[in-house]
Amino acid sequence: MEGDIFSGFGNGTQVDVKVLQTFQKSFVQVQDILDQNRLLINEINQNHESKMPDNLSRNVGLIKELNNNIKRVVDLYADLSSSFTRSMEASSEGDSAGTFKSDGKVSQKRIRSE
Repeated sequence: MEGDIFSGFGNGTQVDVKVLQTFQKSFVQVQDILDQNRLLINEINQNHESKMPDNLSRNVGLIKELNNNIKRVVDLYADLSSSFTRSMEASSEGDSAGTFKSDGKVSQKRIRSE
């Protein structure tokens, strides 16, 4: 089914299956990182509540890992946003429907009827 077109946006916009697979893969990665962050935050909280010096010093590394994970999520969402914008622009070329501009705002295209 590679290269199939999916009309699932309600307004008739066609989206390539490969684009949808890329979005799904990215969302799965984001969810995995967010799940990992939840575990890190729980461990950080437990270490903090214990007030044990070894646990508190371990939190330094855990917080760095948490910050790196947050940066990864931001990067994944930025990539998703760019991919979505490119796919919407590509799918709407020659279409009279609204298109997303790179700033995220909708631009209306008009096609003259002859």
